[in-house]
Amino acid sequence: MSSAARFSAADHAHMARALQLAARGLYTTSPNPRVGCVIVRDGRVVGEGWHARAGTPHAEVHALKAAGDAARGATVYVTLEPCSHHGRTPPCAEALIQAGVGRVVAAMTDPNPLVAGGGISMLTLAGIEAEVGLMEAEARALNPGFISRMTRQRPWLRLKTASTLDGKTALANGASQWITGEAARADVQTLRARACALLTGSGTVLADNPRMNVRDFDIGRPPLRVIVDSALRTPVDAAILPALIACHHADPHLRAELEQAGAEVIELPGADGRVDLAALLALLAQRGVNELHVEAGAALNGALLAAGLVDEWVAYMAPLAVGDDARGLFTQPPLTTLADAARFKLADVRQIGGDLRLTLLPT
Repeated sequence: MSSAARFSAADHAHMARALQLAARGLYTTSPNPRVGCVIVRDGRVVGEGWHARAGTPHAEVHALKAAGDAARGATVYVTLEPCSHHGRTPPCAEALIQAGVGRVVAAMTDPNPLVAGGGISMLTLAGIEAEVGLMEAEARALNPGFISRMTRQRPWLRLKTASTLDGKTALANGASQWITGEAARADVQTLRARACALLTGSGTVLADNPRMNVRDFDIGRPPLRVIVDSALRTPVDAAILPALIACHHADPHLRAELEQAGAEVIELPGADGRVDLAALLALLAQRGVNELHVEAGAALNGALLAAGLVDEWVAYMAPLAVGDDARGLFTQPPLTTLADAARFKLADVRQIGGDLRLTLLPT
């Protein structure tokens, strides 16, 4: 049976509200998922809640507190299956059972193996009507990183680029400030703010000395800064430090200097003297990184693309043309046929100030 047949218009409206509430935690819930909850009794909303930060009560607990005794016999709309395990907080499924709710509608099953249907089973065994699948696509879109970390054991990698209309990131002499306008640069901060970690390469560190920080957002937790630096070229006074530096092989002297400057240096040897990028992503997932935001040069961009690690590409394009001797977006081996080209599909196109922002997903 389709969701349209199983769920009413009122069900859709209340779940849409729960999704709005979940989005309030877009920048703050890491490493937890963004979750919203609405409790309805006799057609009236009696409680709302959302998860704000890891270690604080989940969305259901906030909504139950707001509802009080009105939760008994009510319908609960939640964007993610209620948890059934003890973590930093008690299981939400138990809280719903103790509150005596009559029905629970979840947008999607929790991909966490510790839950993965356990919350729905717990509710059902307690005699509570429990359903899953209402507005699931919208719920999944809120948590691509959490889903990726739980199902693929790696973060969702979002690659950001800024280029001219003819695909150039800088002039031949390296000049690049500023290709895109102020509005586009401010928009990039929203992408950084929602990420758990920000990744760049040593080439960018040496050329631009970026801070790779989040401005204009109070997210309560600075994202982890990560540098791919095969030969430990990062200067000890780099603005990006402290950061996690992934290298191929660490010279003991360079390592000691960087660690004294606040860096954490890890060896992840890959082929041809390069860093094993897949191993780096696996390590970041183990550290709770859901969404990984990348702002790098053509070499690292090309390596990530060749390794099949790019999940989303956000391309800002300025209406400029600078010629074919300028620097490009990706370093790749020459192609002999277009069939070998990396292909993407457009997920979103919009104007940001005087520039275009394309959101692309690999096909």
